[in-house]
Amino acid sequence: MATSSGTPIKESIFSWEGKDKTGKTVRGELRAGGEAVVNVTLRRQGIMVTKIKKKVYRSGKKVTDKDISLFTRQLATMMKAGVPLLQSFDIVGKGHANPSVSKLVLDLRADIETGTSLNQAFRKFPLYFDPLFCNLVGAGEQAGILEDLLTRLAIYKEKTLAMKAKIKSALMYPVSILAVAFIVTAVIMIWVVPAFKEVFKSFGADLPAPTLAVMAISEFFVKWWYVIFGGLFGGIYFFFRAWQRSAKVQRFMDVALLKAPVFGDVIRKATIARWTRTLATMFAAGVPLVESLDSVGGAAGNAVYLDATRRIQSEVSTGVSLTVAMQNADVFPNMVTQMVAIGEESGSLDAMLGKVADFYEEEVDDAVASLSSLMEPMIMVILGVLIGGLVIAMYLPIFKLGSVV
Repeated sequence: MATSSGTPIKESIFSWEGKDKTGKTVRGELRAGGEAVVNVTLRRQGIMVTKIKKKVYRSGKKVTDKDISLFTRQLATMMKAGVPLLQSFDIVGKGHANPSVSKLVLDLRADIETGTSLNQAFRKFPLYFDPLFCNLVGAGEQAGILEDLLTRLAIYKEKTLAMKAKIKSALMYPVSILAVAFIVTAVIMIWVVPAFKEVFKSFGADLPAPTLAVMAISEFFVKWWYVIFGGLFGGIYFFFRAWQRSAKVQRFMDVALLKAPVFGDVIRKATIARWTRTLATMFAAGVPLVESLDSVGGAAGNAVYLDATRRIQSEVSTGVSLTVAMQNADVFPNMVTQMVAIGEESGSLDAMLGKVADFYEEEVDDAVASLSSLMEPMIMVILGVLIGGLVIAMYLPIFKLGSVV
């Protein structure tokens, strides 16, 4: 809906109460641009409105991928159980603990109630529902298998979230430990070492080289602590902002992460798992291969695989088989292309892609478990050398004095 000047009118959810043609009291909710629109709409339906109230939602937490995954699972479960679509949205929306999710679900319900298809309703909220989600829902509506595709979507989102959580846990553990180590070191340099320095002034003897080095670093920390902390935390903040907003920085980091020692192999396996899982889900839903590849590249979450997917899509659209196109892209292991070749020959491409995704998800699980067990002793060694080195450097003059005495 728009004004005569073309400016869109902001719509809200209104709860209403009235009487139908038989005099029975009826209640409901309607999304509209104002109370007058609600009145007109309901009057056309033969309802005499007695009360209209605009619904006000208290602010809630941000809608996360986990919320969307849970919503998809709940919607699929209720539709499989035979619950009508609008009633399903009511149950999910009014029963959610996060007000932001409740508002999103009830906005979707209001759109569907006015005759909008489920696919089109989701497309109005691209921040929460990506093209892959909307395309699969659209395919399900056209084929009459919406419950099955919602179940596939729920499984896909749950597996993707689990994969991301594993990668984040593998990366966050060493980063958090090193951050704590830096803070502890800074506290020692700013407060502890200067106290030792005052004691050493009364010795009247030359200090060992390690002690002098630590004291020089301590003086630098004391003098420039605000520059060190401000530069470090500011640099990290602006780096991540640039990573989110700049395509060049994203591309550079995607390439760098794949080449990183230890973690690069895990990230590559996770990317291949997402790529094959997405293509398997799209292809199983009956979406043509060339159209499926539109969503696959972005879902992989890596610029290297996005570029490779575009090349694969271009070749497949000219009649090249998927196997050959993937081999030409040169970013997939031999095992993946062989499984795809078997799937194409046997007519079970979606099943083979699903098996590849399962295999690489298990590989990621094993790699993350191995990394966790490997990182713990490595981090302990690093912390021991760092903190132990500082302590030894500061106690060397005392040991030297004791030996003289």
